[in-house]
Amino acid sequence: MDKLNAMSVFIHVVEQRSFTKAAQLLNLPRSTITDAIKQLEAQLNTRLLFRTTRQVNPTDEGNLYYQRCKYILSYIDESDHDFLHAKPQGALKIEVHGIFAAHFIIPKLHAFLTEYPQIQLQLTESDRYVDVIKEGIDCVIRIGYLNDSELVVRHLGHIQQVTLASPKYLEKYGRPNTLNDLKQHFMIGFYSTARQKPLPLEFIVNQQLETYDLTSMIQVNGAHSYSSAAVEGFGIIQVPRYGHLKDIESGELCPLLTEYQVPSLPVSLLYPSKTLVSPRQRVFIDWIVQLFEQYPLDNN
Repeated sequence: MDKLNAMSVFIHVVEQRSFTKAAQLLNLPRSTITDAIKQLEAQLNTRLLFRTTRQVNPTDEGNLYYQRCKYILSYIDESDHDFLHAKPQGALKIEVHGIFAAHFIIPKLHAFLTEYPQIQLQLTESDRYVDVIKEGIDCVIRIGYLNDSELVVRHLGHIQQVTLASPKYLEKYGRPNTLNDLKQHFMIGFYSTARQKPLPLEFIVNQQLETYDLTSMIQVNGAHSYSSAAVEGFGIIQVPRYGHLKDIESGELCPLLTEYQVPSLPVSLLYPSKTLVSPRQRVFIDWIVQLFEQYPLDNN
């Protein structure tokens, strides 16, 4: 089996986590699949897969090789189409917070998909910190400050935050009028995996950041639970303003301490490599950067 076909076999085995399933999809004998993987591992002098009786999983080197194989085969496929003046095509997987996508991206997507109708866009959302390379994600849009990583980062802008509590909470505990009053109040703890404890409330005073770790009656690690707990009166929260405009307008949540500035949150686009960018990744990256230049996040 030639190298490109062996790489295609390897991709199928990784994605199916099974030699048998990969063989069925490719309509090849299982022995051919096994031989192709052995050939690749021998050529690379590297173990690419962990094999058990139930499942096949890539090693760290296998994950990296998987990404390279996907890029190379995708690039070859799209290069062939380029000679026919075809536009980028294929599946493009984007990880983005659901509320952010619904507010800022999805209403504008018609223009992108009209320009690139052969791209199948997959928007996935999660509150967890995804592993872009291991999970085969092409681009991630993240809100907040980033941990160090090997990913390429493009800054998209900042979003405003507000401090909120429900009428139910304020009726029971009173309204804080100064930051000093917060000592008598509760916050809903938003648990950060990176920080290993709830995030504090933050304010900028005299150009200095002040943090307030209040007592929490409840801790959560999801955005929807965070907002729902606030509506039910469990404490004070700090959240992006755009996602809570309806709650503020309806009176379900009330702005607090509005004379104190809350730090804005950076929004970033991340992707695995500057050099291994497929044509469909490139057009999406260019489009999303231009989108937020045209419609700055800071104005929302």
